[in-house]
Amino acid sequence: MARSRNKKPRQIIRSFEARALKKRTSAIKFADKLTGFFGSFGFLIINILTFICWITINSGVVPGISAFDEYPFVLLINLVSLEAIILTSVVLISQNRQNQIDTLRDELQLQVELISEKEITKTLRLVLKLLEHHKIKIKDKELEEMLEQVDTSYIEKKLEDQISKKG
Repeated sequence: MARSRNKKPRQIIRSFEARALKKRTSAIKFADKLTGFFGSFGFLIINILTFICWITINSGVVPGISAFDEYPFVLLINLVSLEAIILTSVVLISQNRQNQIDTLRDELQLQVELISEKEITKTLRLVLKLLEHHKIKIKDKELEEMLEQVDTSYIEKKLEDQISKKG
């Protein structure tokens, strides 16, 4: 795996997300823009004002305007239900895209951590050889454990067992 030592990890993550964002389809970009708008204070205000106007007009209190959706406002209820379905779908589309980015980021982080683990173990071995070369003896059980290769499949199995016991 190629890596650059002169970049900060934070810059790598931003770059990773930027690449993922550039790869979005037009439909996903549109869904993301809609999600941004739907999650805004402006959208909330528009909805509140629309509901107030709708209910006021259809309550028959505005002279010269006849009600087109009298109480219990069946048309309004249907429109709000349709809006909820559309909002939910658009937000889920954006969440799925974000979950894909998060999954890739997690996998990348795991790979970097595994490489780091190997490098640290190698460094410890080199330090131990230096100590041996200078005839410095140490007995450290924790160090001996650190020098053993990490069995990721064992750790994965143990985590799966723990998770399945909770469920």
